[in-house]
Amino acid sequence: MVYVASEMERQKFEVPLLIGGATTSRKHTAVKIEEKYSSSVIHVIDASRCVGMVSKLLNPDHKKELVHKTKKEYKTIRETFYQNQQKLKILPINEARNRKPNLVYNPFQPQNPEIQKIESISLNELKDYIDWSPFFHAWEFKGTYPGILNDSEKGVEAGKLFNDAQNMLASLIESKSLTVKAVFGIFPAQSKEEEVHLIKNDITFNFPRQLIDKGNKPNFCLADYISPNGDDHIGVFTVTAGHGLEKLVEQFESDHDDYNAIMVKVLADRYAEAATEWLHEKIRKNEWGYDSNQIYSKEELIREKYQGIRPAPGYPSCPDHAEKDKIWKLLDVENAIGVSLTESRAMWPTASVCGFYFSHPESQYFSVLKNI
Repeated sequence: MVYVASEMERQKFEVPLLIGGATTSRKHTAVKIEEKYSSSVIHVIDASRCVGMVSKLLNPDHKKELVHKTKKEYKTIRETFYQNQQKLKILPINEARNRKPNLVYNPFQPQNPEIQKIESISLNELKDYIDWSPFFHAWEFKGTYPGILNDSEKGVEAGKLFNDAQNMLASLIESKSLTVKAVFGIFPAQSKEEEVHLIKNDITFNFPRQLIDKGNKPNFCLADYISPNGDDHIGVFTVTAGHGLEKLVEQFESDHDDYNAIMVKVLADRYAEAATEWLHEKIRKNEWGYDSNQIYSKEELIREKYQGIRPAPGYPSCPDHAEKDKIWKLLDVENAIGVSLTESRAMWPTASVCGFYFSHPESQYFSVLKNI
């Protein structure tokens, strides 16, 4: 994205540059990208929100106010960032390793460790795993579901949007016009410092360690959650709800129905996340079996109250998207479920998710770049 901004500046572009996606942030946009391009640069938290942002940019009055406000905010973010950087103490790697969490390892051996492919997951079954709060966020409704439906200001419009989504959901289920697929595997693994070696495969995952001086708090690395004794496992997966999406979008756009074109994209994203949650439950209870006796409510699943984590390449604990290449090689993802990686390692179809499974009971999410 920094390169794209620099190239747009070099070629004297003047159009606004919108930055978005799950692995981007306002801070990254302000610090790394905005100063590379003299025209307006605006972070959009989700691609489905671009419509509202573009509408403002196409309105001369709104554009001027939006650009001025955004540049002022980004300048403040940069100044705060650089001030905080001066206060941070970065540890040498050996010192950070000495401060890793003190964990006890008692690995649970998986019941079905081989690579498995699921050709089709029921849309009707997956609908019960949908987290609806991000659906409303994609349409720029602030709040959480189901409370947002009773909001005194937004409740009526949120209810109309939700009803439209339910109607489209029913249509997708009946027509089976979206196909949800998955491929996953659980592999013998052994950790060594910031690496996880797959014992039976010529693949090593590299996970960075927190280097910020956190005082008496541990400096985490994902590799810490894998036993160094060669008796543990790591899981990897890819799911997609994008097969059939492009055709649906083309149909709506040919009818000049932008609303439903956006709606089906948002629902496909929700289905991809729902499939990820569904599959993780299947892994915990059946395929790996380390959490087989626990039953969680939908709210507990959304809050991830269960044992184990599923971080993804590009996210705070594993920011390097290059780790996706190893997942694709290991699972033969493109041949298995038809999901490919672009040159920048974005997944296609876009309504797709990939990541890792860690089963250690003390595993938790963190950021390698922050003091958490």
